[in-house]
Amino acid sequence: MSKPQWQKSACNICYVNCGVEMLVEDGRIAKVRGDRENPKSQGYICNKAARIPYYAHHKDRLTSPLRRRADGGFDAIDWDTAITEIAARLREIVDRHGGKSIALYGGGGQGNHAGGAYANAVLRTLGSRSVFNALSQEKTGDFWVNGHMFGSQICHTAEDVHHCDLLFVIGANPWVAHGFPNARDHLNQIRKDPNRKLIVIDPRRTETAEMADLHLALRPGADAFLLGAILGTLVRRDALDHDFLQHHTTGFTEVKAALARIPIAEWAAAAEIPLEQIERCVDMIVAAKAMTVRVELGIQQGVNSTLNSYLEKLLTMLTGSFGRKGTNQLHSWLQPLWSNSPNQRYAPADTEIIAGLLPPNLLPQAILSDHPERLRCLWVDSSNPANTVANTAEVERALSALDLCVVVDVAMTETARLAHYVLPASSQYEKTEFTLFNFEFPTNYLHVRATVLPPLQGTLPEPEIYSRLARALGLLPGDNVLAPLREIARQSRSDFATALRSFIGANPQAASLGALILYHTLGATLPDGTAAAAPLWQAAQMCAKRDPQVVRRALGPDRPIADHELGDALFDAIVGSRSGAAITTHAYQEVWSLVAHPDRKIRLAIPALLDWLDRLDPAQTTAPEDYPFVLAAGQRRMFNANQIFRDPAWRRADPDGALLVNVHDLEALGAGDGEWIAVRSPAGRVVVRCKADDSIRQGQLALPHGYGQSYPTDDGERLSNGPRINTLTDSLNRDPIAGTPYHKHVAVRLERLTPAEAAAAEARSQRIHGAGTTM
Repeated sequence: MSKPQWQKSACNICYVNCGVEMLVEDGRIAKVRGDRENPKSQGYICNKAARIPYYAHHKDRLTSPLRRRADGGFDAIDWDTAITEIAARLREIVDRHGGKSIALYGGGGQGNHAGGAYANAVLRTLGSRSVFNALSQEKTGDFWVNGHMFGSQICHTAEDVHHCDLLFVIGANPWVAHGFPNARDHLNQIRKDPNRKLIVIDPRRTETAEMADLHLALRPGADAFLLGAILGTLVRRDALDHDFLQHHTTGFTEVKAALARIPIAEWAAAAEIPLEQIERCVDMIVAAKAMTVRVELGIQQGVNSTLNSYLEKLLTMLTGSFGRKGTNQLHSWLQPLWSNSPNQRYAPADTEIIAGLLPPNLLPQAILSDHPERLRCLWVDSSNPANTVANTAEVERALSALDLCVVVDVAMTETARLAHYVLPASSQYEKTEFTLFNFEFPTNYLHVRATVLPPLQGTLPEPEIYSRLARALGLLPGDNVLAPLREIARQSRSDFATALRSFIGANPQAASLGALILYHTLGATLPDGTAAAAPLWQAAQMCAKRDPQVVRRALGPDRPIADHELGDALFDAIVGSRSGAAITTHAYQEVWSLVAHPDRKIRLAIPALLDWLDRLDPAQTTAPEDYPFVLAAGQRRMFNANQIFRDPAWRRADPDGALLVNVHDLEALGAGDGEWIAVRSPAGRVVVRCKADDSIRQGQLALPHGYGQSYPTDDGERLSNGPRINTLTDSLNRDPIAGTPYHKHVAVRLERLTPAEAAAAEARSQRIHGAGTTM
């Protein structure tokens, strides 16, 4: 038995990625605690982090490449066979249909972005240009607005919750979902401080709303009406920061005219919020010295989602709640997680490409259409679109129609079961990892995590998978060609930079494979086996060149570093710290350098969205008679997370992912608390356990995300672990600009079950919960 050791890493459950320490005993994670040396989270963790062992150790892990048979089953094959066959089929597709017929889905999750650089390198070298992922399922409407207002879609806002005296939370529940560092600590500090206030907009009385000084419990789907009424009241009262607007924005005249036309009383009624509460909300905004606005999927996956993102940013800008301590900001990047792609379109679906991404709602159309550039191959890395994309039945039909589908994952996901080949990846704690969720201001951080556990036998980390594939395709030079570069990297970083430029100049076809070349050369010189982080070297050079002053501040005033060495110093700090490192530190007034417009001014007027605002009709908030309930599909709860947590035993509560139903609605149905019932939409039907809940409005329902995975029972049968909610959702119920789904507003009805069907549901529940891992 090996001696137990505490190893530093990060939590992979949400995108805050708090620093953790893991007690490793005999190759297994035994305990998890907060890492006090992590400069961002400083020892903080939430209740979910303690359950990470259930991600790392469960019986659904893959340990061999798999090839699907004609009958739908799978055969285990060796790595060489898998890579050789996949490379041949990829080459055939490229030769017949071109590289644009290949798309990447995923490339990383909440805790793993290292592999994305390698997947993108190989696929882009083949000519692929299409990427679908979770960001374009949730955030691209926000990115589109940012592109217009700030000048680039990679401009992204941050919240200085730590120093605000008014936190305005819209469509978010940070007590449960976090979203910013040390969320519960800061919410408690606001609650206890009489000089700080909290406003929450949410149909449900969430855990965060319970703490609020003002909770605006609006009608589901009416966010744009309520935000419009608040903005219209600010304009009517002239409660605006005119100095800020004059010096830092353009387009105010057009925006003011549009907001002045809002029928405030009518829109307040549509949101079912009394005018007195709107006036009180505005009073609190006016009284605040520093307001920060925190938003999440409640409005970004709600009705009018792109318009919602615009209105919440107008709230920030019109009140001057930007660019000061305690307000909203923009943040820096080491390497942007998405790109800037204005005025680009995807021909097979005739849709705009936002942030370099395509919305998953269009995936079936991109595969099943008769367009000559339709997708023939989907490469899925660390994602599970068969469970996470709207309209499960249509997605499964599309995946089954592909000429080639390859899944790289740690477990036999629902998407993997439809793939032609499945490649087993090492888990996030069995390899070097990092994420690019670096959203902090004034100091921003990046955390490169070294291996904590030995890789599960038969698995490979993504850099090795894509290296083998690139060589089988004839794209990546052999080790004999790269070895001289590696030796130069061992001797001198500056000589390596010169040699690498010469190599790319002589081999221009290798430029798009930069991540793999760095992995096999510079990567060998990095500490603690962190070779997979080698692509960050180029990003560190660019960051230091772009803004050397903020990098110097982050590295510390006691380090005299020559200009030509600053990028290397930043990179060494990143890969050398096991608890994470600061990458930039700005002064608050320097936020304007992050605005991409040449004049550094924010464009308030977006004509398409002002037109949308003018067209809003309160009638759209009315539910159809045959589907009278509004389902929030994908609620965050104390014990749910993303699709990587498949073991049912990880949940200490809510094992079935219960449907929250208002007590009166449950009584009207004639059902009891805890009973099994059915939820039906035009797209499908699911059977769920119901839970009476007085925090939810009448007519509103909620189901959690992160359930619906099939998991093997003790006798080998695979049963679904809770509701597969996208059986209910419709890919056409989406934002007209970004294509993001209206998951928080799904029209459904409720149905009683027969006694036999209810008994069968209870039996399935008992079997799947008995199948979980015992730690």
